Amino acid sequence: MFKLRTSKYRHVFCDAPKPEHTFTGYRLSTVTGDQAYIAASAKYFALSLSGGGGPIGVGRLDRPGRFESGKCPIVQGHKGAVLDLGFSPFDDSMLASASEDTTIKLWSIPENWEPTDEGGNAKAGERLSESLTDLVGHRKKVTLLKFHPTASNVLASTSSDHTVKVWDIEKGEAISTFDEMGDLTQDIVWDVRGDNYATSCKDKIVRIMDARTGTIGSSLDKPHEGLKSVKLAYLGESGKLLSVGASRQSARELKIWDLKMLDKPLLTEKIDTASGVLMPLYDNDTNVVYLCGKGDGIIRPFEFEDKDPYLHRLNDGFRSTTPTKGICMVPKRGLDVMGCETARLLKVTNNQGVHPLSFVVPRKSDAFQDDIFPDCPSTNPAHTADEWLAGSSKPPETMCLNPALAGSNKAGGAPKKKFKTVAQLTKEVDEANKRIEYLEQKLKENSIAF
Repeated sequence: MFKLRTSKYRHVFCDAPKPEHTFTGYRLSTVTGDQAYIAASAKYFALSLSGGGGPIGVGRLDRPGRFESGKCPIVQGHKGAVLDLGFSPFDDSMLASASEDTTIKLWSIPENWEPTDEGGNAKAGERLSESLTDLVGHRKKVTLLKFHPTASNVLASTSSDHTVKVWDIEKGEAISTFDEMGDLTQDIVWDVRGDNYATSCKDKIVRIMDARTGTIGSSLDKPHEGLKSVKLAYLGESGKLLSVGASRQSARELKIWDLKMLDKPLLTEKIDTASGVLMPLYDNDTNVVYLCGKGDGIIRPFEFEDKDPYLHRLNDGFRSTTPTKGICMVPKRGLDVMGCETARLLKVTNNQGVHPLSFVVPRKSDAFQDDIFPDCPSTNPAHTADEWLAGSSKPPETMCLNPALAGSNKAGGAPKKKFKTVAQLTKEVDEANKRIEYLEQKLKENSIAF
């Protein structure tokens, strides 16, 4: 069994959010699958809504309130339902959406995006229908996508055509394609540096892939005997992989594997006998994993330690009678660090909206607690897509979370690029052409040859 021990996070707790702190009014899409149903950056969250053209509801984390369909601005541009969403780790306003129409679209959420006002009431606004770029290459619906953790503008996607593609968003083309998935992909996760990604599949094989070449480095046959979806999480730079699935008796279980020795798990732990899929959300900075079950209201926090017994149970976590439809984690940059909030999970419910769940470590001091807030990944990519493809392997660029030192975070790593839509570029070209025409006319009037 899990053993209790001294830990900075042992007393972490989470209270149910007050109704005025929740995001309500969303009519959610009815599509089902292995996706998380929600994605978040440090500023926004996005979820798929019901309706034609694959509408996406994008809300601001600092503006809880009621969304009104038909009044509030939405993102809409696909020809089919949106299945999965993801925000860039380096740009809080860059959103990727995967759809049944076989395409992936990249969006830039405008700075003045406000679906709700400061009082939490719905606010009218224009819908966003012009995407930055479209990634076309899959032959069937795109089911999952994940941004690269360290390289700018690199994205991995999986599809019902049993392929996994890694894209260079800037060039709009695939870097590598793996087309030998035996069945539907259930999960895809990057390692900390982004050299490899791991996939779990309906054919009960977990594949560790070289992301640059799209080839299998190693594989794990039948990590779990049961029929439930297998979800994965890399446990930092420890060289360990966490897998969650079901046993032969359909009990939900968790296993930890050593990537250098995949013949048997280091740890096998039965969780319970509930029917939903377990989703592990791992916090690389604090080594805490949050086990969240689809269809139930329990979130179990565990602390990972790279030695036997590997996992330690932390407190009771969060218990609710409201079942979870989907869940995601807000990046550390978006947390209330002065309130000792060490994690915030956004929980999607079937008809009660989105609930923000704040996990707080109780402290008496009002000062910044540097022992529970180590440096976290910053918005600066460690390298460009081309540098990464050429073999560069770096951990994420980090920043200090102390608000008093906010200005001293050095901007290192690769430069960030600002993307523009086709409409914006067309307008700029038209303005430039008019200016050229005007200057040519002036030169002619003054008989100056050019």
